[in-house]
Amino acid sequence: MQCRFCKTELIHEFIDLINAPASNSFLSREQLNEPEVFFPLKVLVCHKCFLVQVDEYKKSDAIFDSNYVYFSSFSTSWLAHAKRYTEMITERLQLTPDSRVIEIASNDGYLLQNFVKTGIPVLGIEPTKNTAAVAVQKGIETITEFFGSALAKRLAASGTMADLFLGNNVLAHVPDIVDLVKGMKIILKPVGVVTMEFPHLLQLIRHSQFDTIYHEHFSYLSFYSVKQIFESQGLEMFDVEEIPTHGGSLRIYAKHAGAEQHVIKESVQLLIDKEINEGIANLEYYSNFRAKVIHVKLGFLQFLVDTKTKNQSVAAYGAAAKGNTLLNYCGVKNDLISFVVDANPNKQNKFLPGSHIPVTNEQMLKDRKPDFVVIFPWNLKEEIVQQLSYIRAWGGKFVIPLPDLEII
Repeated sequence: MQCRFCKTELIHEFIDLINAPASNSFLSREQLNEPEVFFPLKVLVCHKCFLVQVDEYKKSDAIFDSNYVYFSSFSTSWLAHAKRYTEMITERLQLTPDSRVIEIASNDGYLLQNFVKTGIPVLGIEPTKNTAAVAVQKGIETITEFFGSALAKRLAASGTMADLFLGNNVLAHVPDIVDLVKGMKIILKPVGVVTMEFPHLLQLIRHSQFDTIYHEHFSYLSFYSVKQIFESQGLEMFDVEEIPTHGGSLRIYAKHAGAEQHVIKESVQLLIDKEINEGIANLEYYSNFRAKVIHVKLGFLQFLVDTKTKNQSVAAYGAAAKGNTLLNYCGVKNDLISFVVDANPNKQNKFLPGSHIPVTNEQMLKDRKPDFVVIFPWNLKEEIVQQLSYIRAWGGKFVIPLPDLEII
């Protein structure tokens, strides 16, 4: 495999999570009797640009299809995050009804709906038809295509260009990241701004967040590597923020190279220095990650075996993709975790890929009263613990599986 940015032959392994099904390929009851496809999940690091990446074992158009089950609006904390962002960026860029905001991976309109309410014109670009349909019902114009340079050229030729071009948790989801950034350059107005949010590779390594590795994520991003990619396409970073979402993310700000309306802030060099000091441009930095992953695996399995031995019951909350990576790497099936609760009706009455754990609504939690509830979307821990605080009434406890197993 060649690096998807600099085309260097990749020879250095970051982590091999063996084989796993696509994390959002939930199963119907009928499908439980059919063969299930597992794909390699080996992650490599480029020794030239230090982009961490997985090969495109399952094509993106097969992952992000009309059966896609992730709807952003089911998380109240994520909705609140989106609202805070729209208020901040509207003020910072002085957006008005004469501006245009374009979002890629706009999902069900969770973010753009805030701009619509203030009269700012928007365009969503979302390849999954079922989530896009929900956005359209909210009055959000949406194109159901993958974004890249070809679509950007068509839109720009029709006069549709962005004062603000944004994408949250999409930069890592695109196999051709260079073409994606090329498209941003094409569609951005001369004084326009790009903002992107994505999980920070430093936090993944620091906190053993290997469960964020799955086939939807083609790249695992540092500011060091993303800055190189943007510069290769004529876009320049002028600000960056470290934010707490998804266990620690970055929000980057980019403009056309040489554009003078946005001064390059000190934050850009400070974060580059921080990453280099941590070791981001040194192969040795990546070599110890496997030991951290095995530590998590052994701790989680020991907990499940101990509870089974004591005849205690374990359920889970949040049928998240990260939970599926954890379960499949650890080899956990429905004999150790009896069910998982999820608020999204598109996931309910289905089964997790690989582990075949049934997905139910919250009433099952109240009926069964398990001794432990494992929180798979640990990035939403506070929200979930508050929402399910009633499990304390029967002595139930919460379990956070990583970086060190925690019972609360």
